[in-house]
Amino acid sequence: MGGAAAGTKWIHHIQRLSAAKVSAEAVERGQSRVIDASLTLIRERAKLKAELLRALGGVKASASLLGVPLGHNSSFLQGPAFAPPRIREAIWCGSTNSSTEEGKELNDPRVLTDVGDVPIQEIRDCGVEDDRLMHVISESVKTVMEEEPLRPLVLGGDHSISYPVVRAVSEKLGGPVDILHLDAHPDIYDCFEGNNYSHASSFARIMEGGYARRLLQVGLRSITKEGRDQGKRFGVEQYEMRTFSKDREKLENLIMYDLNPCLIFSFPAETWGRCKGSVCLS
Repeated sequence: MGGAAAGTKWIHHIQRLSAAKVSAEAVERGQSRVIDASLTLIRERAKLKAELLRALGGVKASASLLGVPLGHNSSFLQGPAFAPPRIREAIWCGSTNSSTEEGKELNDPRVLTDVGDVPIQEIRDCGVEDDRLMHVISESVKTVMEEEPLRPLVLGGDHSISYPVVRAVSEKLGGPVDILHLDAHPDIYDCFEGNNYSHASSFARIMEGGYARRLLQVGLRSITKEGRDQGKRFGVEQYEMRTFSKDREKLENLIMYDLNPCLIFSFPAETWGRCKGSVCLS
């Protein structure tokens, strides 16, 4: 289940259904139908965009926006749930043009497509708990990956979505991935504030599940004793800002060819070409 405050809405909804003598089996069937419809929505959108790209021809890979407007696992503010449409608004803002530094046009579907958002709120309104919700997110990412030549570019959402996204990529590619994680926080608490799916616990779930072969966390400046202990427990390579001057040369000369595939979070675009294997941004 998600954060306590945000989770009360669906609890009250289920209580009302119980009071109305709606059977647990009926609720379960309804939830399953909503989940199936949600995955069908993503699947059909992905098929449509992929068919267009295959018809155009000559496309090896096209970044495909997939929004995951989830914010209830944030322990403080809930704003991340509103981010996907704001990011799209910034991408297509009329104050600038769609040309990239490399001369590619973002309004060319061979460069960038959009399969819309996973309907997180609609799913939660049915009382679907986070165990199943995380599964829906994973399956949505896999669905986009199945449609060549689409490559999911995931828009969050609080950091709890890192877990289902990484799990999807790992399972789809057939093994653990290497992750370069740039963040001020390691997000590796075992169970922050009693929430297994907290935005502060996503990498604990990733490492427990064996979805990462190597995890490098760079830029840490707010890390507790538990964060360091968890890092040692899982063999995480943690680089803090307080030692950045000492570590800078090593970090700037990372042999990216050793990362296969390479899953990157907010990493400079000029290094993408140095990564062997699949690249996914979240």
